[in-house]
Amino acid sequence: MRWIDEELEKLKRENLYRERIVLEGLRDFCSNDYLGLRRNPEVIEESVKVLRETGIGSGASQLVSGYTKYHRELEEKLSDFKRVPRCVLFGSGFLANVGVIPSLVEKGDIILSDELNHASIIDGIRLSKADKYVFKHLNYEELEEFLSKNRGKYKKALIVTDTVFSMDGDIANLKRLTEICERYDCMLYIDEAHATATIGRGGLDYFGIPFKDYVIVMGTLSKALGGYGAFICGSEKLIEYIINKARSLIFSTSLPPSVCAGVKKAIEIVEENQSLIKELRTIEKKLTEIFKSLNLDFRYHGTPIIPIFVYDEGEALKIRNELLKEGIFLQAIRYPTVPKGKARLRLTASLNYTEQDLKFLKEALEKVLGKEEGLRRTS
Repeated sequence: MRWIDEELEKLKRENLYRERIVLEGLRDFCSNDYLGLRRNPEVIEESVKVLRETGIGSGASQLVSGYTKYHRELEEKLSDFKRVPRCVLFGSGFLANVGVIPSLVEKGDIILSDELNHASIIDGIRLSKADKYVFKHLNYEELEEFLSKNRGKYKKALIVTDTVFSMDGDIANLKRLTEICERYDCMLYIDEAHATATIGRGGLDYFGIPFKDYVIVMGTLSKALGGYGAFICGSEKLIEYIINKARSLIFSTSLPPSVCAGVKKAIEIVEENQSLIKELRTIEKKLTEIFKSLNLDFRYHGTPIIPIFVYDEGEALKIRNELLKEGIFLQAIRYPTVPKGKARLRLTASLNYTEQDLKFLKEALEKVLGKEEGLRRTS
């Protein structure tokens, strides 16, 4: 099939070709394991104990025979952690977004989406039959102006946003969004993949907002909680509805019980050690000091995602490859993950990093900066 060769060559010419890199022998500075919990001994021990009891898989979907006490206990723990009435588990954040968003809205409804929302949200919107309106990033004036003129044309309206944006690290203003939802009778769907246990319990906790029935909280178990899978939290009736309507839940094998047990232990560790998030802020600030000392073009919004802007896709790849030679894995993020001309190195903070790791990173960046001028310096 010649067209495949042509497409791959085009990706290579445009510096958009992707390949998997084995992490062996490299220091990872772009993982989402923000709190270092995926290798926590207590988490591993709990997971292994249940693995020996139940096996490596669940054997079926939740609605057949793949729903165990470990799934139920994790859902209850998540409800308590997020301070919401009820939660339900999904196989991944992608499955949650592409399953739940189309179940909430249909033809005659409207979805209003931040332009920098995650790809899984975009695909969930595409799968729905609702109209869509994409507003400029964090531009709530534009969002409200659209609603003031058009809300009456639609039966239901769903505002969708990341809480912490995965490639920029900035935070949606949920306080403003809840006010807009109440003013214009909208539902609010918040993707907390990168907000759960990094800015407190999540966005509602961060802004001091009590749960309301029109809010749908999605989150993942694979970032700060160190496991795999995802969840949706909301009102009792909403969760019952999702269990009966979300195709990606109904027709997917459920999470392994051992994963559920491990994540439940991870949440308990976060609850018992409130200092973990403060320690994460400390690591973030140490990283920003390194970047300032090297005069790098970076952004920091008080979250563990700290992008270093390169802008040019080819330069981003060159810098990544030079860092690989120095033993550093820092992935180059390019289109379509971010807009063209906005390529970056997506660095993340993690409690896994030691002082020696930070020193190693600084020295590697200094060495690479001597070879490559693609990291634009700040004025």
